[in-house]
Amino acid sequence: MEVKESFPRSFFPKDINVVAAGDSLTQGVGDSTDSGGYIPYLKAQLEDEQSIKKAHFENFGVRGNRTEQLQERLEGKKFKSSIRQADLIILTIGGNDLMKVVRENFSGLELDQFQSEQLVFKEKLQAIFMTIRNENPEAPIVLIGLYNPFYHWFSDVEEMNQIINEWNQQSRTLVRQDGNAYFVDIHDIFLNNEENLLYSDYFHPNDRGYQLIADRVFDMLDTSVLHSLGE
Repeated sequence: MEVKESFPRSFFPKDINVVAAGDSLTQGVGDSTDSGGYIPYLKAQLEDEQSIKKAHFENFGVRGNRTEQLQERLEGKKFKSSIRQADLIILTIGGNDLMKVVRENFSGLELDQFQSEQLVFKEKLQAIFMTIRNENPEAPIVLIGLYNPFYHWFSDVEEMNQIINEWNQQSRTLVRQDGNAYFVDIHDIFLNNEENLLYSDYFHPNDRGYQLIADRVFDMLDTSVLHSLGE
């Protein structure tokens, strides 16, 4: 019997490995089910794709981590091994770098304090990308941006949204330089939504907030990326 056409790749769905790394947004602080914040929502969406059978997530999120702490953890053997085997890598990092400025200058916040720390953040984020690429040059990297929960505490700091936008713009630039990375902007989700999307600490997302983050990540992964994950 002659086979005239090959089966499409999606006919044989495959398992994929996803590494989620970073801070409390990856750990899932504020998630009432304690199941990893945005991860279970994104997992379900990925597994609805015809080309993907199972999405296996490894969660390397640690509450309170800043960029330098994530960089240190990336040197661990288990972390490196998981990065090497990953088909997709998702990062949440930077919120605690930003919060460090707030805590250290609580009584007198000024714009230049954030701009100075922004340069440090840029260098450390570049180092994180370099470490990941040394282990895995091919997997798409998704970097989830920062949002502004601070208006609940600092409604009088008018520059805060400007600061968030500048830090996010810097992350966008780094993502473009990588060539196989995606920046997911979630700032507007928390800024312009009439729903309550924050946990009782007014800092971390609640269940609905995490669901909307997962939706935004999934929407950012266009058809070609999702198809490639199943190849």
